[in-house]
Amino acid sequence: MLTPPMIMPFFPPHRILMGPGPSDIYPSVLAALSKPTVGHLDPLFVGMMDEIKTLLQYAFQTKNSVTMAVSAPGSAGMEACFVNLVEPGETVIVCRNGVFGERMRQNVERLGAIAVLVDNTWGEPVNPQQVEDALKAHPEASFLAFVHAETSTGALSDAKMLCALAKKYDCLSIVDAVTSLGGAELRVDDWGIDAVYSGSQKCLSCVPGLSPLSFSDAAVAKLKARKAPVQSWFLDQSLVMGYWGDATGGAKRSYHHTAPVNTLYALHESLRLLANEGLENAWQRHSDMHQLLRHGLESLGLEFVVDKAYRLPQLNTVHIPVGVDDAAVRKLLLADYNLEIGAGLGVLAGKAWRVGLMGYGARRENIALCVHALATVLR
Repeated sequence: MLTPPMIMPFFPPHRILMGPGPSDIYPSVLAALSKPTVGHLDPLFVGMMDEIKTLLQYAFQTKNSVTMAVSAPGSAGMEACFVNLVEPGETVIVCRNGVFGERMRQNVERLGAIAVLVDNTWGEPVNPQQVEDALKAHPEASFLAFVHAETSTGALSDAKMLCALAKKYDCLSIVDAVTSLGGAELRVDDWGIDAVYSGSQKCLSCVPGLSPLSFSDAAVAKLKARKAPVQSWFLDQSLVMGYWGDATGGAKRSYHHTAPVNTLYALHESLRLLANEGLENAWQRHSDMHQLLRHGLESLGLEFVVDKAYRLPQLNTVHIPVGVDDAAVRKLLLADYNLEIGAGLGVLAGKAWRVGLMGYGARRENIALCVHALATVLR
């Protein structure tokens, strides 16, 4: 018999999280995790799920009845959109201006569908003219997929214009809003977004592990008209809808999976805080804090990767000065200040830092610490 390992309890340090996510978590959201666990079909828990749905509809600015939280992180929300809607042989226009556009392409091709790429330089938004050119050249396309806020670069694309193009060419839109939900303007119904997914750990300042998702009526109709079953049982929204569906009027919830009960308590609290602050106030706070951070970083001689015209307030990517050791700086920030900033991804690896200002982390004291710490370490 194996000897039992003698392992002490884990006590994490208190980090200031100013990377690309997860973000600092609201104290009341952490407290919500410790509430007593109930069954995932408990009537009181089902009632709380209905409140989460209402709060998510507010956060997304949608009346979509299929609005819920996938019981897995944002990557699963991405896969849920593609695996439910895209069928083998269909054509998808995929916009790629960073890491997460590339992940969309991989999802499309794993499903046996055809990805037509619209590439833009990293740090730039998706170019609407190139998208329209691709839609004209591929009238067989059924979908337009793009990242609203590209987390690998900090570039914000014009989702309203891109979704209008999708409608013009009779395509459904699939939109990555992982880093934009709660931190930048996002209007699902007004902009005509058909399928959108996000993550709990960014501007919602909730714990990682949940992916808010919303499908338009047109997306639901596409799902119901599939010729073959959804290839993922767990992510099959036609099944999950039975668990998250409207329970008013006596409809019984059907068991699908054991939901992460306490994590959903946390999401409920984070969405409640967002609603209390007000969406437009939250968008403005992120913008205001970005301006403070921009001034501080530029005072250190740091230059932004993304032009200010399409810069994402909550994800600030700056060039690493010539001769500065990327990993050494981040290691010192963590060791001396308990401060985390993000490394570059893909073509920006070793060349840029990503400084997050998300949700509860978008505060003046965090900005002051970050600028002071970087100034000290760079000296």
